[in-house]
Amino acid sequence: MRGRALFVLTILTGSFLLFLVQPMVARMALPRLGGAPAVWNSAMLVYQALLLAGYAYAHRLSREAPKRQAGVHLAVLIAAALWLPISLASFAIPADGSPIFWVPWLLLASIGPLFFAVAAQAPLMQRWFGLAGNRGEPYALYAASNLGSFGGLIAYPLLVEPNMPIKAQTWLWSGLYALLFLLVLICARAIWNDRSNAAVRTEIKTEPITWKQRLYWVALAAVPSGLMLSTTSHLTTDLMAMPLIWVIPLGLYLLSFTVAFADNRLLADILSRSAAFVLLLGGASIFMLWGTAVFTGLGVSVTLLFVLAVALHAEMYRTRPDASQLTEFYLMMSVGGVIGGFFCAIVAPLLFNWTWEHPILLLAAALLLPQLRLFSLGEEETFGKFGWTLATTLIAIVALGIGIYVGKELGLESQRIKTALIAVILIAGVVVSGRRVALSVVLAGAMLANGGWNNLTLSLSDTRMRSYFGTYTINQSSDASVRWLSHGTTMHGMQLLDQPTLPISYYGESSGVGIASRRAEELFGPGAAIGVVGLGTGTLACYKKPGQEWHFFEIDPLMVEIARDRKIFSFLEKCAPDTKMHVGDARLTLSEQPKGSFDLLAIDAFSSDSIPLHLLTKEAFAVYRRALKPNGILLVHISNRYIDLNPVIAAEAAAGKWAAALRFDSPPVGAVNQGMRPSQWIAMSPDPGKLAQLTGMVYDKRPAFFYPDRWIKLKPPRPDDRWTDDYASVLPYVSFWKIIR
Repeated sequence: MRGRALFVLTILTGSFLLFLVQPMVARMALPRLGGAPAVWNSAMLVYQALLLAGYAYAHRLSREAPKRQAGVHLAVLIAAALWLPISLASFAIPADGSPIFWVPWLLLASIGPLFFAVAAQAPLMQRWFGLAGNRGEPYALYAASNLGSFGGLIAYPLLVEPNMPIKAQTWLWSGLYALLFLLVLICARAIWNDRSNAAVRTEIKTEPITWKQRLYWVALAAVPSGLMLSTTSHLTTDLMAMPLIWVIPLGLYLLSFTVAFADNRLLADILSRSAAFVLLLGGASIFMLWGTAVFTGLGVSVTLLFVLAVALHAEMYRTRPDASQLTEFYLMMSVGGVIGGFFCAIVAPLLFNWTWEHPILLLAAALLLPQLRLFSLGEEETFGKFGWTLATTLIAIVALGIGIYVGKELGLESQRIKTALIAVILIAGVVVSGRRVALSVVLAGAMLANGGWNNLTLSLSDTRMRSYFGTYTINQSSDASVRWLSHGTTMHGMQLLDQPTLPISYYGESSGVGIASRRAEELFGPGAAIGVVGLGTGTLACYKKPGQEWHFFEIDPLMVEIARDRKIFSFLEKCAPDTKMHVGDARLTLSEQPKGSFDLLAIDAFSSDSIPLHLLTKEAFAVYRRALKPNGILLVHISNRYIDLNPVIAAEAAAGKWAAALRFDSPPVGAVNQGMRPSQWIAMSPDPGKLAQLTGMVYDKRPAFFYPDRWIKLKPPRPDDRWTDDYASVLPYVSFWKIIR
């Protein structure tokens, strides 16, 4: 069996495995690494580095005789099988270890050999395709590779995770790995003869690849790779932290290869020709505040990513070398992917206090796009080559100046004039299309005019901060009466500067946590011990009373600086300066506390609208129960725009025999104007009597509960609602109606 179908199936299977294992291992690592969104970017960098290593190995192996290639690669696949079934390396991560270093090390030790072996088979199979005597374009098989990758990416959150526990997932992956080995073995037999050796000896001599060409391929690959990650950060930071939103940029990035490397060039050519225009329109809008039109912003962002990725990857395909140099071409592509990933995952968070990598990469794309004029009226012939170069340069400089003027001087009261001038800038971009530098300068002007100057001003001030765990903005009202903290698109705490000790936002006196905190002395005595997972601005500290012992558990050291060390918010300073702070992932730091440490424990650790699954599993609640006293109360904050966590908590309450009640606090309009926000808090306790004291519920032993004053029963759980470290999926609890509304 030598046909094209065999090699396509082999490549599809391998690529499917690569993108099935990525989210699977990230899911397995949650209890150990924590739920920081940046863990995904770090993981992607590890995968890209392993992909580079696999491609380098494939490139080196392709120089050997076909028999040796087949023998060595089969041996590598067998050796990598020693890591089956997949499991996390058993070494412990030190409490003070930086996740930037420990995330890559854990992933490398856990799946490095397997990922390396599978990653290498895609370029090798394309090389073997020609060695087996097949005719046709081997590069087109790369389109199949990325189609398989896309399939694995989509299959995990939609099919595998919701229906299979982790252990079953690892065995599924092991079975597919065995299938891949069998397919590679069949492909190896196709080149394991003298005819294949003759094919190697009679290959046509080609010109050596220059370093200029190699660097060009690296750049063409680096920008889309970086844009995939920066678009993800941009969406979650400035538009919406929609569940599973990271799938969209990565999926479109993979599909761009399928379009760019396809035999049929029609779609790739259309997108390449329109890329400059799409870049001008989409790039000019990346700083916009979309308000309620977030899905328009989402559509613009992902369209921009897809069109640019197709155009740049199509340029790679256009400049591809002969098939005999195929593995070196893919090696350079992989080098570019690692550089783009390294820039976004490691360099950008250290250099920038906002997601500036996104506009920087868009400007880089303008410098790399194929130089195709959107239209031509013979300007170069009329003005001469030098004259037209000078004219486009002047047009670009003027457009940049207009952009600076609009962004700096014109406010909302001049919206019509502002819109007209931005339109002038965009027209200038159309005129200079085909000139790399001029196009990028005009694009910079359009960005500055449409919100970029304001963002630049914010970044140059002290109101923006960034850490491994997110981007934070300190906002203040025009009359300097209110200050609030934004983490991405979500408000994470607010302070009235003329009433700095008043708890507001989600933590007001009528909220579930507010009621429990105010009554802690009544419920547990004057020396109540209270723990809070998730610091935010430190609002809850102002419920502290003399004699009480409070502890905060916070994963991000920057949050501690914002709430205490830099004194941007003064809740801690004014209400609880002696509060004990524990920095690290809550499951890890709470498990280090003595058993029965707390009377009251509040879980408020959600980052934007992302859900740290590992903090809501059976094993996590076991940690909370151990940390609580036998009659203690656990409070879980489940306010969320898109996800209903009520059934998950209800399932845990039923299985763990917790008494539980939900309080939905909906402040009146007047209170909202003063900073209060609607919230949902679930109160739980192993002691029904203690919960009754808090909620005023009546327990009539049937069992049935009645909760007056907006304390209500939890939704009845279904058998599969309980999350564990081995099985959890957020997908069944996402309200897609709320997302699209």
